Formats: sequence, C-alpha cells, structure tokens
Amino acid sequence: MRRHFILSQATALWVGLCAPAAQAQTAKKKDAGPPRNAVILVLGDSLSAEYGLPRGTGWVALLEQRLAQEKTPATVVNASISGETTSGGRARLAALLRQHQPTQVVIELGGNDALRGLPLPNTEENLRWMVRAAQEAGAQVLLVGMQVPPNYGADYARQFAGVFDTVARAQKTALVPFFLKGVADGPDPTRLFQADRIHPRAEAHPQMLANVWPELKKLLR
Repeated sequence: MRRHFILSQATALWVGLCAPAAQAQTAKKKDAGPPRNAVILVLGDSLSAEYGLPRGTGWVALLEQRLAQEKTPATVVNASISGETTSGGRARLAALLRQHQPTQVVIELGGNDALRGLPLPNTEENLRWMVRAAQEAGAQVLLVGMQVPPNYGADYARQFAGVFDTVARAQKTALVPFFLKGVADGPDPTRLFQADRIHPRAEAHPQMLANVWPELKKLLR
C-alpha cells in the first residue's frame, strides 16, 4: 500500500509538472493563428514582364489563373522589369522582401547578363546572393534557368547554363533547368518568338508556365 501511495504521488507530481508545459504549447499554437496564405514574388526580366504582349497574357498572369483553378490561396507579386540584370535584381531584392514578405521567391534573371556579355562569375555571385537573401528572409526559392543560342559558342553556352545548376546545388534550392524548353528548342523556334527573335509571343507563355509550375507547386504544398 505504501509503495502504491508513493507511486501515485510521483505520477501526480509528473503530471503536474508536464501540465504547464502542455498548456504553454497549446497557448502558443493558439497565438500562432491560422496558416498564412502564400505570397509569391517573381523577380524577373522582360520574359516575366509581358514585354510586347497584351496585358494579362504573360506566364505570371497565367500563374495567377492557375492558382485560382487549383484553389490555392496565394498572392502573386510580379516585380519583373524589362532589361533587368542579376545586378539590378540584387539591388532591388532587399526592399521587395521587406515590403511583401514573400513565402516563395521565383528568380528569373540572367538572360540579359548573357546578352550584354557580362562576366559569368558576377552573374553566379549575384544569383547566389539573391537566393541566400530570400532564404534568410524565410522564403523558399525557385531559380529559373536560362540557356543561350548556339551562336554564343558551345563552351560559353555550357558554362552559362551551368551557372544556374551550380547555384541551385550550392544553395539547395529548387530549379527549372531551362525556362524556354519547348519554346526555343523546337523544330521551328522562330514561330513562337516576336519579330526581335528574343521575346516569346503570347502563344509561348502557357508552355513557359508549364515549365515552371511543377517545381513551384512542390513549394506550395
């Protein structure tokens, strides 16, 4: 009987000690409130800024429609600017992170670096910095890779494409290997481009979204 009494008292004491901790955890969960809806920040160049397209026909606008169809509560902030380079995106990102507090950041930059012949180490460092800054702000990152046409030279094209893979591996972030897959590498690629042969026509943007969506969707689960 004495041993049973001591055991009962010890059990009661243990429960008493655990109860405040359990109550604190419950209160903490209540204070946290409901899960926050996704805020997707797209930091890109003319390929994401609807250059030469009717408003609402670019892949970012199509993404908003897709999210609505999927019944995914999310806000899309398109902070893309035509002509933007990785250095320009790097200069703007900190303020955008503070203003919008995104849960996901899509970085679609680098193409203009290649068009301007900017040093690849600079492009890589700018991309690394942007990915780290977004991650440190609590956002998941999707890096959108680009490739350059064969006339740039096979060696340069290989190195340029490798920049995105290198950054994604180093920063452990999601990657779309080639944003224009199915657009620029088809049997008649000029058919899907505007007269400048740089910017895709509206008909190409559903395919561009199709290249991005599978990887972005994984981050929204």
